[in-house]
Formats: sequence, structure tokens, C-alpha cells
Amino acid sequence: MDIGLIGAGSWGTALAMVLADNGHRVHMWSRRRDQADEINKEHTNSKYLPDVLLSESITCSTNLGEVVKGKKAILLVVPSHIIREIAREAAGLIDQEALVIHAVKGLELGSYKRISEVLQEELPVSLHKRLVVLSGPSHAEEVSRKSPTTIVVASQPIEAAEEAQDLLMNAYFRVYTNPDVVGLELGGALKNIIALGAGLSDGLGFGDNAKAALMTRGLAEISRLGVHIGSDPLTFSGLAGVGDLIVTCTSKHSRNWRAGNLLGQGMSLEEVLEKMGMVVEGVKTTKAAYELAEKIGVEMPITRELYQVLFQAKSPRQAVEDLMGRVKRHEVEEIAQN
Repeated sequence: MDIGLIGAGSWGTALAMVLADNGHRVHMWSRRRDQADEINKEHTNSKYLPDVLLSESITCSTNLGEVVKGKKAILLVVPSHIIREIAREAAGLIDQEALVIHAVKGLELGSYKRISEVLQEELPVSLHKRLVVLSGPSHAEEVSRKSPTTIVVASQPIEAAEEAQDLLMNAYFRVYTNPDVVGLELGGALKNIIALGAGLSDGLGFGDNAKAALMTRGLAEISRLGVHIGSDPLTFSGLAGVGDLIVTCTSKHSRNWRAGNLLGQGMSLEEVLEKMGMVVEGVKTTKAAYELAEKIGVEMPITRELYQVLFQAKSPRQAVEDLMGRVKRHEVEEIAQN
């Protein structure tokens, strides 16, 4: 099959490699001419996946129409802050019966909408039942080396997710299906906030005890907001919840962990983002999730403290002290009710 893939970062490139290994021809889109030329001529994408050779069945273009027209499957793998713009531009070009898979982990600033909600607003109605969410514990670097990886796809109805499963699954890339679109999107977006906190804790020199607490209480926050919005709580016990949280909070492959680690070492947010040179989704997601939680009255103390560190110049150490000094709670009661 000829497949269009919008986005040529590390995760988009890794997914292109999976599809190419499955025998598909992948046509990627990039804004940058030099990147497209490198992929087409050198079969590399050195900025995002150095030392990785790409299949000759993977090509790249800066012309969005060339990439999406006539394709029976489209993957969207771009930063969350440009997804609406890209979807609006592609809306009139995508085949009306195409399978549309997005692997974007974030929330839209201002509206606090999930990515599938943004896509439903911008894409034709005929595509709404063809929208699939892809999430789960997956570092692009490891997928590019064919390291065993397991992810989840979700859609309503489930048939679209099953099509995506058939498209992507192979010997090293195992794909499960799940009907909980809301839970998959929230798990994928919100775990980046907790990964910032885990990196920050490591940057401050705290140990495994602190990180375990952040991850566990962070999962409680994710579940609390998710259930309030309509997710199945069991989703957060699976790959798109605790699985993604583990891989993002404990690995140096994680941009969000690295960003938090630099913050913990004393860098400002501006210095961190400049040094990273790539999008750190957790930063914008922290702002969106904090504002959403305040608006609907859901308690998210870790998110609140990270928001104050990122956007109100609060000391990371003070943020940790304030988290530790919160009023006494019963653990189960706090998870269920607050």
C-alpha cells in the first residue's frame, strides 16, 4: 500500500520504518527541503535518528498534496501545536475513505481539546469514523533498531483500529486495540507532565524513592482527570497509561525527562528549550492540563507545582517541598475522590 505520513521527526521516521518493513511504500512530508533531500538521496534523517539507514521505499516531499492525495492510509505525527493547521490544510486533499491515524501526544492550548477532537473539527465528517489514535510506551530510537515494542491503537468504532493494527503489526512491533479513545489520548498527553517531574527530581539529585512517588501519584492525577472526562479507568493500568509513564519517566531517550532534568540542575525554561532543539510536548501540555483542571475542578497537585516551576519561576526544590507538605490524606480516598 502507498501510505502518506505527515511529519518527519524521530517518531514519524520510526513509524515509517515499521511500515516499510511491512512492505508498504511510505511518502513522508516535511516542511524542510534539506531534510526531504537527505531522506531521498542519503536515506538518512540524521538530526532525529542518527546512524539509522532508511529503506528506499521511504521518500519525502515538502508538497503536502503529493504526500496525501490518493493514499488509503494517512499517519499524522507532528507536534500538537500545529496539528490544527496541518489538518485544515490537508482536509480537502485526503481521500474520503482513508484511514487516518494520529500519533500526537498533547492537548490543544486554549481549547484544551484532545487531538481527535481537533481533527474532527477540521476533517470531513466522512473521516470521523476512520480516525485512530496510536499511543503507548515507545521510544523512536529503539523502534528504529527493531527492539521489541508494544503499542495500542484506539477508535470508535473499533474496526478502524483493527485496520491500523493490521497495517502496523509485525515481529518487533506488537499492536493492541482498545475502544477508549479518550483514555488513550489523555494517557499519552499527561504522562509527559509527570516525566518532566521525574526528570526534575533526578536533576535535583533525589533518589528512586522520590521518582517512584512522583510516578505513582502522577498516575493517580492522570486517572482522576481522565475518569472525570469520560475515560475507562482500566486504560490507565495498561500500555497507554502505566506503560507509557514508565518508559517516559525512566529513560534518557525521553525529551520530557531530559528537559525536567535540566530544569532540576538550575537551567531556565528558555535555556532548556534552546538546548533541546526539539519540541518538548510536556511543557505546553502542563499549561493546558493545569488550566483545564482548574476550570473543571479536578485536583492535580503535581501538575500545579510543575506549572508554577515552568511559568511562574517557582524554585523546583520549593515545589517538591510544597508537594511533600500537603495536608494529610488517605491514599485510596484521594485517588477516588479528589
